[in-house]
Amino acid sequence: MRNSRALAAAGAAVAVLVLAAPAAVADGGGAPSPSNIVALPSVIARGGQLTITVDGCPNGGHATSNAFPRTTLTPISGAHGTAKGTATVHADARPGPYDITVHCSGRTLTRPAAFTVIGGVRGGIGGSSTSGATPTDIAIGGALVTAAVAGGGLFWMRRRAEKRI
Repeated sequence: MRNSRALAAAGAAVAVLVLAAPAAVADGGGAPSPSNIVALPSVIARGGQLTITVDGCPNGGHATSNAFPRTTLTPISGAHGTAKGTATVHADARPGPYDITVHCSGRTLTRPAAFTVIGGVRGGIGGSSTSGATPTDIAIGGALVTAAVAGGGLFWMRRRAEKRI
């Protein structure tokens, strides 16, 4: 009976080793792999700067995308295995989602739709695309001024009539 228990325990140990071996081989022997790619801000205008952080990249590496040139990732001191880089989005990048591919320690990881590029921002005069007031603006403004004058006149006439009594 003791032999059967020992044989069962040995068989269980061998089964655990056999099942764990493929996972150890797939892991690459403990070398870190890039993970958790974060792009901030996640929505950016053309020409803006994007900060990329990656876990599992202790020696640094580089990031690539169709929206920006190859960007160097440098290790962050005090953050074990995390690297960071700043990329400038091309001024002529088309609006839409973009992937980021990171290369660290001979390994590659791609995050699909990591950030979104939006069209250019019109600035200066509040984003308006017309010069001056439109006929509709003038009509609305005129109606408001007329209503204010009429209301003020009625108020003044009423107050004047109260003084006579």
